[in-house]
Amino acid sequence: KKKAKKGSVKAKKLQSDNKKLIEKLGKEKLPGRGVESMLRLTARNQINLSSIADNKANILISINSIILTVLVSLGIGKIADYPVITFPAIVFLITCLSTIVFAILSTRPKFSSGKFTEEDIHNKKVNLLFFGNFYNMEMEDYEWAVKEMMADQNYLYSSMIRDQYSLGKVISQKYKLLRIAYTIFMIGLILSSLLFAVFVLFVD
Repeated sequence: KKKAKKGSVKAKKLQSDNKKLIEKLGKEKLPGRGVESMLRLTARNQINLSSIADNKANILISINSIILTVLVSLGIGKIADYPVITFPAIVFLITCLSTIVFAILSTRPKFSSGKFTEEDIHNKKVNLLFFGNFYNMEMEDYEWAVKEMMADQNYLYSSMIRDQYSLGKVISQKYKLLRIAYTIFMIGLILSSLLFAVFVLFVD
């Protein structure tokens, strides 16, 4: 009887130890608050950067639109009176148009097909946190997919990481186009000013 009692106590102790170990492993699999805070902060920072890029693009578009309006409305009459400024005016016109084009490209949204398949969900290929991947899906299909993602912690956090990466790529493309737009505007402004000075001073 004593041996049976000892065996029973040991068995209960092993079961208790196993239960604690399973709970500990389960907790270790889930990212801590620090990881979640990092993802949240990164998302907020990237959204702010995207907003800054859009504001810069809007400034460029507004300024160059005003310059084009003034150049077209007032410049035509001046060119008729002073044909010497024709070439600098054309250069400046091309500069403004090119700047506006690249600024608009930086703010132009990009969309994917907006659909995913059941196989994509099972293979964890689609990021359900980005609207461009599901806007053409039915509500029931999207709800099912999100529940599948929520049931799999690895898939959920993988989607969050992919969302950060995708947003970063979009922001990078925005800033590349903005850099081109600002460079064109700067070089074009300098070049047209120099041409204007040269043609006015040295060309009869």
